[in-house]
Amino acid sequence: MTDFLVRHFVKNSEKVNDIHVRTAYGQLAGIVGIICNLTLFTAKLVIGVLLRSISVMADAFNNLSDAASSIISFVGAKLAGKPADEDHPFGHGRIEYISACIVAFLVIQVGFTLFQQSIGKIREPEDMSFSLISLAILALSIGVKLWMSVFNRKLGKRIHSSVMKATAADALGDVCTTAATVFSLAVYGIWNVNLDGIVGLVVSVVVMIAGVNIARETLAPLIGEAISPDVYKKITSFVESYDGILGSHDLIVHNYGPSRSMASIHAEVSNEEPIEVSHEIIDRIEREAMREFGMTLVIHMDPVAVNDEHVLQYRRIVDKVVKQVDQSISIHDFRMVNGEDNINLIFDAVVSYRYDGKQLALLRRQIIDGVKAEDPRLSCVITIDRSYMGEENG
Repeated sequence: MTDFLVRHFVKNSEKVNDIHVRTAYGQLAGIVGIICNLTLFTAKLVIGVLLRSISVMADAFNNLSDAASSIISFVGAKLAGKPADEDHPFGHGRIEYISACIVAFLVIQVGFTLFQQSIGKIREPEDMSFSLISLAILALSIGVKLWMSVFNRKLGKRIHSSVMKATAADALGDVCTTAATVFSLAVYGIWNVNLDGIVGLVVSVVVMIAGVNIARETLAPLIGEAISPDVYKKITSFVESYDGILGSHDLIVHNYGPSRSMASIHAEVSNEEPIEVSHEIIDRIEREAMREFGMTLVIHMDPVAVNDEHVLQYRRIVDKVVKQVDQSISIHDFRMVNGEDNINLIFDAVVSYRYDGKQLALLRRQIIDGVKAEDPRLSCVITIDRSYMGEENG
């Protein structure tokens, strides 16, 4: 079904980095969400009123909030697809995150309202009616929400959309809440025990948690999150695959919305290569990065001594000492200023954020002392860098 809808409603669906294609995917997900959630809301509200069940009505209004969320997502996808202009040279992609935040706060508000209603229902329980037809309709709702979860997860993976992945997780949460509602009705029908208020309370908490999770997912790129290790490795491997590039470091990626990124990176080149040759390589990488990733990549050249045995010898000494202090630290921009009685070794050290001020001072001292123990003439001038790459998951 997912592939059928994509084939018929998303033109050039394989070009997932194209802004217009992404917009079409977002609009498709929004329309499907609106239709499904409004249908479920109407069916559950009718059942809830007939059965006088707060848990069923809570579940119905949860679907109504999901429909409102889908409307906002639809409008957000449309606005996010607007091209760049004079006031917004990086486009309007972040509107997708803003719309998702609005959705999250709506979901939290609905959950809080249902929480209050459920508390009242626990204090003053009301009789319920039992109907196998109602249970069947709610079971059908579980099937619809499962499909919506799979649908949004597939689209989210295809276009790398955190918003769709969050929507998929929300739909899966709805499966759990509806299953809880079915459970409360079944318990009432079999044992005449009214768990309606308690189950409604559980449903409301799950709804609020879903809202908080969606907000967390979408606020992260707005605030400025670290680069994922996969993206970091993909870009650095791409840059380092070109002849003439000896290494890279200091990759920074600025996110202006899904598939709208600007990045900068330092690429190491031989100091013996004519600058015009290195510049031509850098220009080619920048052009091909746009075609490969749809990303504006700015590259800074760092000249590296490749045949100076003295520099390489001292670089090996520093590498050894640094790894003895902490295996996770890497160094770059290494250069040497040679004097008669003193040799300055100047380099940057990339250090984890777990080091605070005192720990950094101790770390710096350990490296300086360790290098000097190798050769008393050596003095280190260290610039501390922090990595922009996030932690590995799992």
